[in-house]
Amino acid sequence: MSSTAFRNYIDGQFAEAASTFDSIDPSTGLPWATMPAASIADVDRAVEAAHRALRSGPWAAMTATARGKLLVRLGDLVAANAGRLAELETRDTGKIIRETRAQIAYVGDYYRYYGGLADKHEGAFIPIDKPDIEVTVRPEPIGVVAAVVPWNSQLFLSAVKLGPALAAGCTVVLKASEDGPAPLLAFAELVSEAGFPAGSVNIITGFGHDCGHRLTSHPLVTRVAFTGGPLTARRIVANTAENLAYTTLELGGKSPVVVFADADLDSAANAVVAGIFAATGQSCVAGSRLLVERSVKDEFLARLKRKAETIVIGDPQDPATEMGPLATSRQRERIEAIVAESVAAGGHLVTGGSRPKEKAHGYYYAPTIIEAQDQSLACVREELFGPVLSAIAFDSEAEALALANDTPFGLASGVFTSNLAKAHRMARGIHAGVVWVNTYRAVSPLVSFGGYGLSGLGREGGLDAIRDYTRSKSVWIRTSDDPIPDPFVMR
Repeated sequence: MSSTAFRNYIDGQFAEAASTFDSIDPSTGLPWATMPAASIADVDRAVEAAHRALRSGPWAAMTATARGKLLVRLGDLVAANAGRLAELETRDTGKIIRETRAQIAYVGDYYRYYGGLADKHEGAFIPIDKPDIEVTVRPEPIGVVAAVVPWNSQLFLSAVKLGPALAAGCTVVLKASEDGPAPLLAFAELVSEAGFPAGSVNIITGFGHDCGHRLTSHPLVTRVAFTGGPLTARRIVANTAENLAYTTLELGGKSPVVVFADADLDSAANAVVAGIFAATGQSCVAGSRLLVERSVKDEFLARLKRKAETIVIGDPQDPATEMGPLATSRQRERIEAIVAESVAAGGHLVTGGSRPKEKAHGYYYAPTIIEAQDQSLACVREELFGPVLSAIAFDSEAEALALANDTPFGLASGVFTSNLAKAHRMARGIHAGVVWVNTYRAVSPLVSFGGYGLSGLGREGGLDAIRDYTRSKSVWIRTSDDPIPDPFVMR
């Protein structure tokens, strides 16, 4: 795996691009590698290769069991190369090495899980009321899939798309974000080593206005699987409308974490810190809205303040580091603007709100907590994608539920209480695709994941995901040799 220059992977070959761009190390703000910028012609070649592989050749003829074995082998290769992949993801995105190492272990698990499912998503025999006709319904691959992932957690977010798509028999063109694409372009070497036939998996990177637009509007693409923000998602939906392509959209959120007075406050504080400051807050499930019962609000915020101010900020390659830089300078500038606006509008800055003084280089930002009186502040309403926690007090369970649901998003949520009945009521009432009770940021390939509202469409993970990459075909077979009684009457 090269550490300085990378290439696209198209039709089973590593391909040079007509133009390149520098990738920036977020911990220094300096270029460290050269990346290929896929052109419209490159996208066309990749999609056409995927379409050919779907229709004919080794991939099209491969049994589901054989596809599964390839996926299991890919998962094993990811595990064997986890150290190098983690180093690349940390270098190119600024995510701390202890997190990338742990997350890549899950990446291998996802490929192995879907490898095991490849020959187990079964069809059905339908016992209809016609004795001379037998009907079966069989799942078939939906077609060519365009998978588009953002800069955070690219290996993980691609696994939850590639795994079920390939298990279902689809072919894939995977577009890595232009920010931090190194780990996915290196991952292409493992795809090749695993033995995936040419065209079945294509991995490219490039810019959204040309590469991304062409990929998501290509007439040979049947489904677009996208993780990112609502603004880009709306453009993608518009692109897919012309060809009536399916979409799976995972769009992030403004996830509430509700802490009741009867909770284990030490455990809850650790979970809140993990939910917002892990990955420097650059996570779709970041628990960025704290709702805390008023009777323990001051005590709980004091705990969070102490924890936030002792987080070790530093070089993401250092295993002792607990929080690294933001991925890009523009991301930090946006966060700074929203924090300043929120404080000017009446938010109380509990801690943070600035760049760490000891970090003159790189895109670092201090863990920040802002106490708000209501949900009108920008830091409460908008997804910041950074280490900024808003905190609001509530007085009753009903108020907590109303505050939790007062958002157009609905991806994840957390509830902390020692009252089991209350936990069930909150889990039932919160409008979100995921509710964690007395924990946060737990994942498993066996469990479906997705949001409500502006947090997206469709599900990733578990059996739900593999169904999204198939379409059913009904086969009616007449078993009688007798003439059809009346050809003009519907049977």
